Amino acid sequence: MEGSSPSASLSLSMSASAHDDKEDSPRAPLLERRQQLTEELASNPYDLILYLERAVTYSELAYPDLAAADAYRALLLTDEVRDEGFEYHEQAREALEKYSTSASLPEVLRHGSLADTGAPSMVDGDSPHESEPYHQLAALASVRCFQILSLSLLLCGCLKSALNFCERGLSVVPSNNDLLEIKTYIEQVARRRLRVQPNERIDLQSLPERGVVRREIYPWNTHEPDRFSDESLATLNQQLATIAPKCVVKVSELPVLLESESETDGYDIIPTCHQLGLFAAEDIAPGETVLKEYSLLTANNRLKGSSCDACGTELPPLSANTTAVNCPECYDTVFCDEFCYEKAQEAYHPSVCDKDVDSIAKDSEDREADESLYLLLLARLLAISTHQDIHPLEVEQLKYIWGDFVPTAINDIDLSDNAGPPPEWTLPFSFKFNIEMPLHILEKMDIDIYETLDRHDLWVLNTAYSKFRGTASARKNPYDGRPDLAAVHPFWCLANHDCNPNVTWEWGGRMVLWVRETRVVGGLPGGIKAGEEIMNHYCDVNLPVQERREWAKGSLGGWCMCQRCRDEAAKSEGMRGN
Repeated sequence: MEGSSPSASLSLSMSASAHDDKEDSPRAPLLERRQQLTEELASNPYDLILYLERAVTYSELAYPDLAAADAYRALLLTDEVRDEGFEYHEQAREALEKYSTSASLPEVLRHGSLADTGAPSMVDGDSPHESEPYHQLAALASVRCFQILSLSLLLCGCLKSALNFCERGLSVVPSNNDLLEIKTYIEQVARRRLRVQPNERIDLQSLPERGVVRREIYPWNTHEPDRFSDESLATLNQQLATIAPKCVVKVSELPVLLESESETDGYDIIPTCHQLGLFAAEDIAPGETVLKEYSLLTANNRLKGSSCDACGTELPPLSANTTAVNCPECYDTVFCDEFCYEKAQEAYHPSVCDKDVDSIAKDSEDREADESLYLLLLARLLAISTHQDIHPLEVEQLKYIWGDFVPTAINDIDLSDNAGPPPEWTLPFSFKFNIEMPLHILEKMDIDIYETLDRHDLWVLNTAYSKFRGTASARKNPYDGRPDLAAVHPFWCLANHDCNPNVTWEWGGRMVLWVRETRVVGGLPGGIKAGEEIMNHYCDVNLPVQERREWAKGSLGGWCMCQRCRDEAAKSEGMRGN
């Protein structure tokens, strides 16, 4: 994956990161508060007040997506409190009761006019005056959840879900000033986005739902390895030796991705950064295989698709398939052969076997096909993590992948009076695919989403999504052209992107990377000399430069600055100037 930081200035990136580490940073007390609340949640995982307090802290730290996730967990816990038949009712009730005996409301519920609204009933037909004190507190907390959710999702750009939660809150407390104000903000933004006149009705279904959030190594993330250390390189090269014997992993110098077109296209010297890359340890001839890699981090969004559950290989017709193996516990799950079945049993399958996880996000609408594949990759990662009892970010298929992160300080919103425009966040985000559906998958897997917060917090999932988006390969259905199969091959994606690659690839159960016979630019003969870097391609290199760069902006977080893109863009600009 080419480049790592779409910042306009490398020096800015470095100085901002250094500033983050200072003890006098205004973020420091908030980060300390966030850590304290996280530790308290580890001891009290069903305490919805703690989730709301951490949501407020995330809001103040300018992480509206993380605030929304905590507010949603708190909202789910208010449901647990109100319904004795729910799985975590006793734990949620017990956690909330200690607040209901206090003479004053928790500070997080003393927000604006919230306390003045009274305690609305959470159960149809119940009178708040006849409810237990903890019922009344849960009812009030639910309104606070709706406030945080609607405002946070608005800030993420997820207008549809923001309005939905806002209206759900107003259905409980129609006169709440905060919710009414948030609804006004949502409608103002929606009218601008949809170009709807003030007197026209806004259709909820037409509201945009995809937004963008921060793409970074979170300050509290202790799972990201030092990818350039001797230990990391030794581990990677030991694994690489069996699948790419003529290659080694080394540190590579790459151009920094930019936020948009720039006059630097014509410069001889441009900003660079360091990433891992694959290099030829000896000469490799045109047409020769460079790498052959097997991965179990795969996804298929066809409900009745005929592909191997483990490796994604397209299966032949049943009548001609003599090697296919069905799981005896969930017979509809098919593997292409005994090898894949055994690998799946070792790596992930027991954690999802016969739990109806396979039906989630399958046969999605065309506009959601790509999002469903990323979600299903996440589901496979969670299955691997659960079965092997390791943190998702420690899974070997993901651990050393770079997620095109930018420094935390570059993502921060400057609240000073002379602040410039807000930063341009780059990680695609929606309530459905980043918060709601992952929790649904975990529940289907019989995982307690509260006790396992350290492994399944939203920042963990966002980090995984960041890594998937820059590295996952996909195959399109030959019949309808929709992407329906995806996979992450960790060593294939260590070969950095270039729009004039010296290799090409094909994925069919194994990811095979081989040397191009001829290069894209100039039709020059292929072949890779010892010491040269293996340059891969993540997009269709036959696309025009503008389309290639738009692809890179969405997947890698910035505009491609490879030599071919720079040359073609500079030439195009020169022709326009004439």
